[in-house]
Amino acid sequence: MARRCPCRLLLAVAAAAVLVAAAAQAQETCSGTVPAPPRRGARVSVASFGGAGDGRTLNTAAFARAVASIERRAAPGGAELYVPPGVWLTGPFNLTSRMTLFLARGAVIRATQDTSSWPLIEPLPSYGRGRELPGGRYTSLIHGNGLQDVVITGENGTIDGQGSAWWDMWKNRTLLYTRPHLLELMSSSDIIVSNVVFQDSPFWNIHPVYCSNVVIRNVTILAPHDSPNTDGIDPDSSSNICIEDCYISTGDDSIAIKSGWDEYGIAYGRASSGITVRRITGSSPFAGFAVGSETSGGVENVLAEHLNFFNSGFGIHVKTNTGRGGFIRNITVSDVTLDNVRYGLRIVGDVGNHPDDSYNRSALPIVDALTVKNVQGQNVREAGLIKGIPNSAFSRICLSNVKFTGGAPVRPWKCEAVSGGALDVQPSPCTELTSTSGTSFCTNSL
Repeated sequence: MARRCPCRLLLAVAAAAVLVAAAAQAQETCSGTVPAPPRRGARVSVASFGGAGDGRTLNTAAFARAVASIERRAAPGGAELYVPPGVWLTGPFNLTSRMTLFLARGAVIRATQDTSSWPLIEPLPSYGRGRELPGGRYTSLIHGNGLQDVVITGENGTIDGQGSAWWDMWKNRTLLYTRPHLLELMSSSDIIVSNVVFQDSPFWNIHPVYCSNVVIRNVTILAPHDSPNTDGIDPDSSSNICIEDCYISTGDDSIAIKSGWDEYGIAYGRASSGITVRRITGSSPFAGFAVGSETSGGVENVLAEHLNFFNSGFGIHVKTNTGRGGFIRNITVSDVTLDNVRYGLRIVGDVGNHPDDSYNRSALPIVDALTVKNVQGQNVREAGLIKGIPNSAFSRICLSNVKFTGGAPVRPWKCEAVSGGALDVQPSPCTELTSTSGTSFCTNSL
């Protein structure tokens, strides 16, 4: 059985990260993407609807009654659902518009491990099926569809997915459907998630999909490094997203920007765009910051800066594949510190599986105008791999002030089907990034 997250140690590290975040408050922020909501006109407690925070009582119905009460009440400015200190065992429940879910200090919303308590929902249209298995998928622990003005916040209370049972089913190949997220909001806008701990998700932790105007900040996300597919934050076919001042230590990519899967994502045609990722600290056996590999709707206009990743597989990983189609363009990653990572940077076109055999093998992605600058890495084993796709070479890739060192000599860059420029790069860049035209683009992009 997969071990539970060593949370006391990681929470201590996360607390240090929060102090750093507090010191950064005067720094640049994108939190104004979603203005603070008006004062809620009412406040209700889950305990007033038959809930019990004893860690044994199943509170699914109590949460549902509380949310339904908020919806019926339609108080001016909406209402707050208060979760008092205690352990509130529950199955999945839905949120409603114009509400705040507030977790008091010492409050834990804990997911039941009884899979029969998790309803199935339809696959996302941009994926065509469950991400892991054909058919539907288990709904997320906290879910919402078509909502506006939703806040999930508190005094660093915890949303605990108790994911080990799900991880074991994945490892034993006994899953019937795709595992659930901890939080998924679909087709929603004006969302704020802050000052909450997400722990031991069965699958991806936070998944805004088809959303706009989303702020995720001052959040801690924890799961063991051997927990499968426990991505931290995955914006998916969403726009105007702000992710700031978070600590993420999980079993998969800390942050991965997505936009649909092969022919289904191409048909749905909604890009992820206007995304800012700033002041993120964390650790992962996979990537600290990633784009892909599901990018069939396109990913563009992304800024990721002031990132600090350690004990990770990849510092920065941009990934796609033949059959994805779509585009990855106008991406800037800046001011990154890495320590003890295998690859400093990977930009590759051969990652990720396919939903079925109906994908279009001629649907080649376009990867263009990626700038990676001011990256410093120590204890790095391999500088990186930049590998485009035959007949769809990656273009205008710019590396500037990118320097990797290691206890042993860092393995050199490897490049294929790529053009661009490199300025002040160590180890020395591959020849594909030293052309005059590529260097000119690089100079101009800076």
